[in-house]
Amino acid sequence: MKISLITPNWNGARYLDACLRSIQQQRESGVELEHLVVDGGSTDGSLQIIERYRDSIDQLIVEPDRGPADAINKGFRRATGELVGWLNADDVYYPDTLARVVAVAEKHPRAAFYFGRCRIVDDADREIRKGITRFKECFFPISSRFTFQCINYISQPATMFRRSAVESAGLLREDLKAAFDYEFFLRLWREGGAVRIPGPPIAGFRWHSASISGQHFARQFKEEYEAARADAGRFSLQTLLHFGVRWGIVGSYTLMTRKTRTRTAAPSGA
Repeated sequence: MKISLITPNWNGARYLDACLRSIQQQRESGVELEHLVVDGGSTDGSLQIIERYRDSIDQLIVEPDRGPADAINKGFRRATGELVGWLNADDVYYPDTLARVVAVAEKHPRAAFYFGRCRIVDDADREIRKGITRFKECFFPISSRFTFQCINYISQPATMFRRSAVESAGLLREDLKAAFDYEFFLRLWREGGAVRIPGPPIAGFRWHSASISGQHFARQFKEEYEAARADAGRFSLQTLLHFGVRWGIVGSYTLMTRKTRTRTAAPSGA
């Protein structure tokens, strides 16, 4: 089973090498992999890093884009694998991730997409925000379209999709800034549902101040709420529950951000 994997990048040199290395290592498990890198015209040394991995990159697109959703869509249009997915330039896969995805996909050929556990990591690959991760994993045993309309508990780096389902559901919405993945998953769910990949984490999501979640979390949860409302219905129970979830999470993130800024601003030895 062939996998087409897209890596969108724009000035992501700081973490790009770790990302590309983790993808290259997936080939060691014998996975049939088509790797597409879509760079928006980086000026920070990203292209030099990409060149070091050029032999293992099947398609390289370097041209201006309108943001990450546009870059990923360019990859989707060129992908030829039965399964497709994307891994952002600041995230990483763990050993044998894609082999595990294929094993589950072969057992569940009618599912539209597959998801697994995902760690949140810092600049040094240390796991952080464990409480958030465990909270999201609490919903895995009751995973359903209803549950997902209430709360986004699936981490994008730990997902993979049937290309046929993507073709039916349509590409990413490029007008969305921060929740284009969640809105996309909601549409995919209509095409065959989701199946969980058991076992340890398959990916690491790198949280940092310049990431979408770090910079735009308020907008992210606003867009997620609007996507859930459109999918479930304005006056549905799911929409009501998601409204409460939205403000609870935004409040928690705001407090965490303030605490981080306070620690950073504190004088040495305080």
